[in-house]
Amino acid sequence: MPTVLIEEGFRFFFFYSNEGFPREPVHLYVEKSGLEAKFWLRPEVTVAYNDGYDARTLRRMVAMTQTHRARIERARNEYFG
Repeated sequence: MPTVLIEEGFRFFFFYSNEGFPREPVHLYVEKSGLEAKFWLRPEVTVAYNDGYDARTLRRMVAMTQTHRARIERARNEYFG
């Protein structure tokens, strides 16, 4: 699970190797302290699932993801070719 970004202690990574075929639309995982959330990046950043974060933290993670969305998508595209 390659790390794309670490910010405020949150680790942003963009895939699990076994996500199947066809691949899901562009998405991102964020984890910290054993908690994890998944975000769709298009058409806008939205929460796909949440495993333990409160609403305030999710809003912060959405904002961080929006800020770095171009970087995240570029890293994903480079990895998958």
